[in-house]
Amino acid sequence: MAAFISSAKSFRPVLLKLFSLKFGNVHHTRTISALVQLSETHEMLRKTCRDFAQNELKPIAAQIDRDHQYPKEQVRKMGELGLLAIDVPEEDGGTGLDYLAYAIAMEEISRGCASAGVIMSVMNSLYLGPIKKHANPAQKEQFLRPFVGGERVGCFALSEPGNGSDAGAASTMAKDNPDHWLLNGSKAWITNGYEAEGVVLFATTDKALKHKGISAFLVPKPMAGLSVGKKEDKLGIRASSTTTLTFEDCKLPKESILGERGMGFKIAMETLDAGRIGIASQALGIAQASLDCAVDYAGTRQAFGAPIAKLQAIQMTLANMAVALESARLLTWRAASLKDAGKKFTKEAAMAKLAASEAATLCSHQAIQVLGGMGYVTDMPAERHYRDARITEIYEGTSEIQRLVIAGNLLKEYGQ
Repeated sequence: MAAFISSAKSFRPVLLKLFSLKFGNVHHTRTISALVQLSETHEMLRKTCRDFAQNELKPIAAQIDRDHQYPKEQVRKMGELGLLAIDVPEEDGGTGLDYLAYAIAMEEISRGCASAGVIMSVMNSLYLGPIKKHANPAQKEQFLRPFVGGERVGCFALSEPGNGSDAGAASTMAKDNPDHWLLNGSKAWITNGYEAEGVVLFATTDKALKHKGISAFLVPKPMAGLSVGKKEDKLGIRASSTTTLTFEDCKLPKESILGERGMGFKIAMETLDAGRIGIASQALGIAQASLDCAVDYAGTRQAFGAPIAKLQAIQMTLANMAVALESARLLTWRAASLKDAGKKFTKEAAMAKLAASEAATLCSHQAIQVLGGMGYVTDMPAERHYRDARITEIYEGTSEIQRLVIAGNLLKEYGQ
């Protein structure tokens, strides 16, 4: 295993060199061919992530799920491989790859362990994403560069106990005092919130302006006035922490604001657009793991004198799973490619997240059906995939929200 990690570490500079030679500064010209056949660089990344997931994550996934155990050592190794800062520029300590690379890596990591996948998603999309784009040099020095290597993780604090999908209804308040911001309020359902040492936080700075009065802040953790709630006991992705952050007269320096005052809602929405590609990729990993489990079992389980894979009913089920999975994968890679090309991708990211999360639910459900009674017990991974899949239709925008985003953009395209 040590040899594997050592060789995997050497993959990073080779990957960077190949990426530079193959794409240089013209990766924005990517066409539909990226959806037909991956480049050599992306295939190398895929194989490395698959090997890491197979050797480091899959063997421990069931145990850390049962124990609610944060995979600290595995997260550190993911950081060493550059997987926590895939599209962060090299000069900031990141891997400097594109968003398609991120989508590919996310799927493979989540295929091994969905909890590790969501930790990786929060780091790449929700925490480092807005900092990379909007932070000034001093903020990057404190909140970005120390977080790219896996020793530290951050979190994204948008949701609140009462706002649900209404991201513009932030009741957490940041009062503008002469020499500091005074923060009061609570944030709920914060992934990585327990272990995080940095927080991208959204708070209302001017209630009269509604969503235009929301600003983004960078908050170190721990700090005076910030308390962390209990780890939630969840249905799935149980090895990742989900908690509440409470701010009581928490004093932030004036320079804590990310971007400009009043830009918070815009930053949150653009971050969620990109984050949905990550969650779609996590869902793909869960769906692929479910299909793997179903096919393996169908090929060995004997009934009526032959493997059940010979039964047409089983074949129909496997075919439906594969079609849902591949369709969602193409949508996800298309959304990532549009983002890399600098084109609008809001609708496509919503489509990808909707299709992939529903594919994960379908595939994990059908995997249990193929396994029968064996699918219902913890001796097999099918029941864990089923539990892990459910959250992908909820966080970073429910399926209902995705349909509203898709419809809203579709009607605009038709001039309505």
